Amino acid sequence: MRLTTKGRYAVTAMLDLALHAERGPISLADISKRQDISLSYLEQLFSRLRQSGLVSSVRGPGGGYRLARTTAEICVAEIIDAVNESVDATSCGGNSDCSAGEQCLTHYLWTDLSHQIHGFLNGISLADMVARAEVQEVARRQDGRAVRDPLDQVVEQKVAIVGGLQ
Repeated sequence: MRLTTKGRYAVTAMLDLALHAERGPISLADISKRQDISLSYLEQLFSRLRQSGLVSSVRGPGGGYRLARTTAEICVAEIIDAVNESVDATSCGGNSDCSAGEQCLTHYLWTDLSHQIHGFLNGISLADMVARAEVQEVARRQDGRAVRDPLDQVVEQKVAIVGGLQ
């Protein structure tokens, strides 16, 4: 069982949006830079997230996306469901045709596990994620990386070279 890139990226992008919500509408280009996710892929994901009522778009200069509800009202399972991702531990994808077209011996075990995972993710909101110190630390690091001036990087490289020559 695994969560595919689509589900992971959707949760990551929504968490990024939640972390930067106080700045107003957030552009997908900004999320793309911070999270290293392709802009075209984000556009596809946000189309689904908007259709599911999780985000709203703001057009024009300074436009972007906002959360459609509070961070406490959006759970991780809802984000994954919105992008048509399933967290399914069965080998048959829940179709009961895992063994020669029929249900396998352990089908109900894996079905129960899938329900447990979905319940777990349903119990975690974006607010819960934003409140985690580890998430805050990673966000601070990413914000610093995203806004670094290329000129500062050149100066740092030259200082390192000169320092290495002494």
